[in-house]
Amino acid sequence: QVQLVESGGGLVQAGGSLRLSCAASGIIFSTSAMGWYRQAPGKQRELVASITSTHITNYADSVKGRFTISRDGAKNTVYLQMNSLKPEDTAVYYCNALRMFPRTLDYWGKGTQVTVSS
Repeated sequence: QVQLVESGGGLVQAGGSLRLSCAASGIIFSTSAMGWYRQAPGKQRELVASITSTHITNYADSVKGRFTISRDGAKNTVYLQMNSLKPEDTAVYYCNALRMFPRTLDYWGKGTQVTVSS
């Protein structure tokens, strides 16, 4: 029943921008923390950015100043605005939801590919 559907990935040149979207359904979005993770080829999945239900954000050092996470309660959607993209940003980006009601539980989207060419 819970679904997280990512969109917005694609192929861009270094220095370009993309905005990822994650549409959530089947959860109480307003009380869920949301996050974006990524997994590059041959590497472990890592946290890119997160945002709490009260809009407190956190970013990986590698993306600070370049990426911005936000959420829209009316659309039940979390976004990741990615600017000044670098080839090392190439990865599959996954949306994550941490449900806190009625109990804590993680949910994952299927991912969207972001490829940055040099």
